[in-house]
Amino acid sequence: MNIILLGPPGAGKGTQAQRLVEHHGMRQLSTGDMLRAAVKAQSPVGLKARAVMERGELVSDEIVSELIDAELTAMGPETGAIFDGYPRTSAQALALDEILARHGRQLDHVIELEVDEDALVARITGRYACASCGEGYHDRFKQPEREGTCDRCGSHEFKRRPDDNEQTVRHRMAVYRAETAPILPGYETRGIVSRVDGMAPIETVTSEIDALLV
Repeated sequence: MNIILLGPPGAGKGTQAQRLVEHHGMRQLSTGDMLRAAVKAQSPVGLKARAVMERGELVSDEIVSELIDAELTAMGPETGAIFDGYPRTSAQALALDEILARHGRQLDHVIELEVDEDALVARITGRYACASCGEGYHDRFKQPEREGTCDRCGSHEFKRRPDDNEQTVRHRMAVYRAETAPILPGYETRGIVSRVDGMAPIETVTSEIDALLV
């Protein structure tokens, strides 16, 4: 089975992709993770990507397509794929269809995690993590049991991502609406789009996605 998880940054795609890996034995294909791994491994496509990044340029669709093509080859046909954060544009959607066809695969589901923009802003801007072990917290939804002390490791140091601010989050939402949301109608004509409330509790979202894959 091959599925795409869509939704703006902060919608929970990464969390749900991990649940799919655990529940269904699928492989999460996150282009950012694959790019970092390829650069570290100094693979041919990784070297190509590093050269582009060292020039301060964005990695091209062609390089991303090479990454996905190589990963699908390494996976073999028996393992399902979860495309997390890709495709982001219409051009990438067309490229993905071509890649899947070369591997004898087809898309089974495109699942969009729907969110409320104001609620998503509150979700993202309130999150922070332990600087030592990475345990996640939130100003409203999950604070340490003892104020100022990490529940997991006891550290007193915490950090926030510099881009977890309202201006950046709303910009990402605007980019998603402008560039990524327009690929949905093409998938809708194929009858493979489903929508899940991304603002629901994590377990609820997981259950709804699992039900779609039966």
